[in-house]
Amino acid sequence: MRQVRIGQTGMSVGAVGLGCMGMSEFYGERDDNNSMRTLERALEIGVTMFDTADMYGRGHNETLVGQLAAGRRDKMFIASKFGVVRDPNGPNGSLYDRDLDNSPAYIRKSCDASLKRLGTDHIDLYYIHRMDHAAKLEDSIGTLGELVKAGKVRAIGLSEISADVLRRAHAIHPIAALQSEYSLWHRDVEEEILPACREIGATFVAYSPLGRGFLTGAVTSTSTLASNDLRLNAERFRDENLEKNLALLDTIKALAADKGATLGQIAIAWLLGQGDDIVPIPGTKRIKYLEENVGAEKVRLTRAELDNLASILSPEAIAGSRVWKAAPDAR
Repeated sequence: MRQVRIGQTGMSVGAVGLGCMGMSEFYGERDDNNSMRTLERALEIGVTMFDTADMYGRGHNETLVGQLAAGRRDKMFIASKFGVVRDPNGPNGSLYDRDLDNSPAYIRKSCDASLKRLGTDHIDLYYIHRMDHAAKLEDSIGTLGELVKAGKVRAIGLSEISADVLRRAHAIHPIAALQSEYSLWHRDVEEEILPACREIGATFVAYSPLGRGFLTGAVTSTSTLASNDLRLNAERFRDENLEKNLALLDTIKALAADKGATLGQIAIAWLLGQGDDIVPIPGTKRIKYLEENVGAEKVRLTRAELDNLASILSPEAIAGSRVWKAAPDAR
């Protein structure tokens, strides 16, 4: 698997990472045994970036990744996040029991708690999960810089922020990566965020590169989703919109067949074709889909094919906005 540099850190990761969130909640029930087998297989086939956060399963996800890291830490690039505070007594999979905290005291406490759950003495990439505008950016980034100096964190990342905030943060301490949603299904970052990342030399980490499963063609009706599935809150998955959007996928099935690839592999290959500074982190808890996702790195698309895909799945063609019914997304 080709390698992608993480900012100006000197660290590199495999071209396709693994988003671990769904192993703990938001996409059906947990299955720790199956998830652990998937994590182990990921290492075997060259995945090195494992993306987690303290809020996923309220610590469960970091503990799961930590179990994988035992005795294998040198083979892993662990990215985690802090800043989203959840009600410890709230229901699993809930989008409503959250607050934000980027204060220096909370950052230090969260980092130590994450290190303990992960069973390691350092986090390779530590993100501010969501910006808490009650906290001064200088204080938050400054505290993270102190954690870098202390050796607890190797690099700093930001998630779902504006180009302006990215530049301001980078002026305080080098920002190695920015994580946001990016796929054929959602391309808002192309206008300002991606150019800003390239301006400062930050790697772009793309979460939901499969459009929360839509781009695989596997979700044909919300009736097949579990009652606690995050996608039930999404406008684009409402039946009337989903039917229109699935018709768009029909137009690219011939390309997938021609390449001997699945629809999901075409979607990931498209992202990889947008630049060698982009790392997709598709999430799964099943070996079959893990292997399929990683296999996308071998799919080659021409510039004409990349542009045609972008045209077919243009923002104007997709039915329904990214807006959720009552709350922002979990990531």
